[in-house]
Amino acid sequence: MTIGLRSPATYYIDRREKDLIQRLLRPVDGERLLDVGCGEGDYLRFFRGKGCSVTGVDPSQDVLDMARKRLGQRVDLCPGTCEDLPFSDNEFDVVTLIFPAPAQNLRNTIHEAVRVCRGRIFLGTINRYSLSSIQGEKGAALHPRKNGCPSSIPELIRLVRSALTDTAIEWGSVLFFPPTWYPFASVLEERIPVVKNPFGSFIGLSFPVVYTRMTVQDPLGKREKAKVAGGYPAPGAARRRTS
Repeated sequence: MTIGLRSPATYYIDRREKDLIQRLLRPVDGERLLDVGCGEGDYLRFFRGKGCSVTGVDPSQDVLDMARKRLGQRVDLCPGTCEDLPFSDNEFDVVTLIFPAPAQNLRNTIHEAVRVCRGRIFLGTINRYSLSSIQGEKGAALHPRKNGCPSSIPELIRLVRSALTDTAIEWGSVLFFPPTWYPFASVLEERIPVVKNPFGSFIGLSFPVVYTRMTVQDPLGKREKAKVAGGYPAPGAARRRTS
């Protein structure tokens, strides 16, 4: 059995994915949000409905044209690659990367997302270790037009840590049954905890972009020697800055 683009199963799967995104990301009215690899603009419309000022970037101009037809003028759409985003540092409050293309270098893409973000980031994709993936239904486990690059929670966490070593990460998953079970399995589905559950077909994680740097103006050894000698270290000998 296959799932059509407008079937009840498709609508339910889409809603569950967006419920997880909402739960982990918690978009706020007025935030500037960038959707990397925005495609035809489905998630841009979702975030705009949450009150965000939305921008989408995608390498395909044809796809951006389709997004424009769907969303009108109340959205910024820019051609560009995910690994070299055409935006300034710290430009967006929120950056999302949902269903990255299989050919994408996800590590470089995450580093670029961190560069342009001043708030928090959401990553979401197909779980290679879900029941549906093990049964060979990787693409069918989600909306047919959302065939991203399969990954796993440990893989995504490792990639995030390569960009931000100490950031706090929230994660979870949804869609624990084969796609053809929906929406009939919705009662069972919604009884399963989603936070820190690694077995759903759609996995997502979010994390803040917070940097902590130590600026050392005088060697710390000299500072300690000054204390021992009864002297006073120069002001600002060691300063921690969090931004």
